[in-house]
Amino acid sequence: MMHERSRPMPGQLGNCELCGKRFTVTPYSKTGPNHGLLCAKCSKAQTDSERKAKAKKRGPRTSRRQNQSKLLDGLAQQGALSLAEMCTKKVADNINDIEEFGDLPPQLLLRLSQILSKRRVMTPRTLNLFLRSDLNSIDIFDAAKLETQDFEKIFAFMPSVTHVNLRFAGQLKDQVVDYMLSRDLRIKSLQLDATNLVSDSSWRQLFQGLGPQLESLKLSNLDCSLDNETVEALTSYCTALRCLKLKHCWKLGDRSLQAISNLTSLVHLSLHFYQEVENETLLQTINQVGPNLQTLSLEGFTIADDHLLDMIHAKCRTLNKLRFSNNVTCTDKGFVRLFADWPNPALEIVDLSSTRDIDNANPDGPAEATGLASHGFIALMNHSGSMIRKLNISSCRHISHAAFAEVFSDGRTYPRLRELDVSFHTVMDDYLVGQIFRSCPNIQKLVAFACFNIRHIQIPPGVALIGGLKAQDSLVLEGTSQSQSMVFNL
Repeated sequence: MMHERSRPMPGQLGNCELCGKRFTVTPYSKTGPNHGLLCAKCSKAQTDSERKAKAKKRGPRTSRRQNQSKLLDGLAQQGALSLAEMCTKKVADNINDIEEFGDLPPQLLLRLSQILSKRRVMTPRTLNLFLRSDLNSIDIFDAAKLETQDFEKIFAFMPSVTHVNLRFAGQLKDQVVDYMLSRDLRIKSLQLDATNLVSDSSWRQLFQGLGPQLESLKLSNLDCSLDNETVEALTSYCTALRCLKLKHCWKLGDRSLQAISNLTSLVHLSLHFYQEVENETLLQTINQVGPNLQTLSLEGFTIADDHLLDMIHAKCRTLNKLRFSNNVTCTDKGFVRLFADWPNPALEIVDLSSTRDIDNANPDGPAEATGLASHGFIALMNHSGSMIRKLNISSCRHISHAAFAEVFSDGRTYPRLRELDVSFHTVMDDYLVGQIFRSCPNIQKLVAFACFNIRHIQIPPGVALIGGLKAQDSLVLEGTSQSQSMVFNL
């Protein structure tokens, strides 16, 4: 107290406690560590050091945007990341300071490619880090920033490559195909996306050059090339194909489908056509290639009817994945016949999304339900419920509340179900979601967009619930202990 009384008053002169300089005291003069007064310069330095100390004390925080991004990826992780994942993300954070990856194993290179592609930082310089002559695979999930010479560099630096996966490869041109063929590469698996600058003649040369060695081919988002004649050349040259995926290819039609029916060695078939095809052509294809298929994906075949489901029931006996979406013709009775007494083993992955009647004048649909409805859904779960891991029935809006309640009743469990999409089912509510969590003890991701009756639900730890909640509500994850509870404000 006596020391404070002896301090100069505002307007008087005083000596700074730290530097000893003489200064005029003001009402805003700060107090030093020994209760003396500080000059303006020392006061500013003390304020800056206090701010830095407070910033250092602040612990790590995960932003709302990061939480939302993880939820949309189906991640609701509890606790710390694994050491490998933490190191991989640290490398990605400092990618511009890294000169080489060294001898990183392929699985970590794949994870790095996924992270860098998601961040849109896969540049020509970054690409060089992935090019190693001892590797036999290359996966670039976002090649939009790569130039034509960068694609040539891939095949120059990786002479033993057998697996090529290039997405958004807009600058991959004819000259890259010519260079690829000149290198005499032993490519067995090829996946290209958005390569619209490759002409049909180059596609045919590529298929002729790769020939029987090609076992897997996946092409997508082609609107300017890859016509019916090119697919016919594909099926004549690449006779050993076991996996064929043609999605969002605008020029393909009946002739392409007829040609694909000759590939009887196919094990995995995925098609998404924009042009309408004849039902007879589609039936012929399933009749010829169906017996060996393990994966069948048909999207956008809107006018395919119940005869297709009957053909799948009759010919496909080894499927573990079935996708049949965006159809407005097949009926609920057709789906019941498909799954009832089907000799095929229980399916593991099922996507029957957007199979429903579309009529704005009759939102409840016709008397005989179109698409997957209540009886078809029950038949599906009776057939495959014990083994199913991933199920997408979004926009199958004719499934009733009673059907959901029966499938996810207290006495039934689906121990393998990990992901479920019930978006745009207006009957979905808090009760049904609770039943889903009780019936599916290992579920990790539940997608429920436009399910507005889901308002107050307790989410088990490690489960990502996407959509269905009001923006101002809190999503509470109940853990077994206080340390496990997490709150995400959606």
